[in-house]
Amino acid sequence: MKAAILNNLDGTFQIEEIEIDEPRDHEVLVEVKASGLCHSDLHFAETDFGVPLPAVLGHELAGVVIAIGPEVREFEIGDHVVGSLIQFCGHCKACQAGRTWQCTRPEQTLRADEGDHPRLCRHGAPVTQVFGTGAFAEKALVHENQLAKVPRELPFAQASLLGCGTITGAGAAINTASVRPGDTVAVIGIGGVGLNVISGAKLAGAGRIIAVDMQSKKEELARRFGATDFIDASTSDSVEAVRSLIPGGVDHVFEVVGIKSTSEQAIRMARKGGGAYLIGVHAPTSTIDVNVTVDLLTNQVDIRGVYMGSTNIKHDIPMYAELYLQGKLNLDDLISREIGIGEINDAYAELKGGAIARSVITSF
Repeated sequence: MKAAILNNLDGTFQIEEIEIDEPRDHEVLVEVKASGLCHSDLHFAETDFGVPLPAVLGHELAGVVIAIGPEVREFEIGDHVVGSLIQFCGHCKACQAGRTWQCTRPEQTLRADEGDHPRLCRHGAPVTQVFGTGAFAEKALVHENQLAKVPRELPFAQASLLGCGTITGAGAAINTASVRPGDTVAVIGIGGVGLNVISGAKLAGAGRIIAVDMQSKKEELARRFGATDFIDASTSDSVEAVRSLIPGGVDHVFEVVGIKSTSEQAIRMARKGGGAYLIGVHAPTSTIDVNVTVDLLTNQVDIRGVYMGSTNIKHDIPMYAELYLQGKLNLDDLISREIGIGEINDAYAELKGGAIARSVITSF
């Protein structure tokens, strides 16, 4: 099959032919119809997170089931599915409590590193399937726990975004922060995930949603998703600007950039007893400064890291799919353009510039 291969940590992909195995046990073979270009994949393509190369990245996956392993009971050939990088075993303490995003044995969704035939090969040598999905390819061989069934009428491009951008952003507001009607919200970083945070906050009934970004041209898009206010962080102190709009600070602040300065700004934007939710992917060695006396003891700000929007994909992905079909969740405006797999490097160059929300591969 054709796949975009990462051979070096230089942020570029080569389109090559590789081999994909047949499904075993709980594995499902999916013909990929759409694969979103998430910024997290770019981080892994440029930064050493310990992923062996060569590798196939991509985790915003939508497609059609074309084969199933003998132990699969949840899916049938022809089902439309969305994949996610959330890997869960289904039987550890966290999984049994419904917190599948906190699974302690996620590796059980993969084949063994040694002594087992790999899912992906190139000329007989293993190719790493990053996140257990490897969606930058014509097909994906995925454990059934990483897939959710969606309605057939859901377009594939929009469906693919549910697997990461939507569940991470909307889930952070709805699941992690438990935004309530009338709450005030600030979102730092208005890319694909940030727009989904706005969507989630709007669905939850937030009374005021402040979008913060360095690019003023993001304002129109942010308001289209439900932002009530916009702050151009390139021309003003964003902390002071938020506190001028909401004296005392907001109930919930979501940081979706993944850098030290904006993470610390999120803490200072929160009201006393409010929450700062760190979603953006930092470099592996990144740290932030927290004043224990001021931030934690006096202001009692709840600082939380957010992983994949605290999402149970079997429940949440079908829910978001229905909300889209009912016209209550905006996925259409998340898609900047649809591309062929050969355009992946150019599309990531655009994404790095911050001018677009999402490109989606829809032809291979």
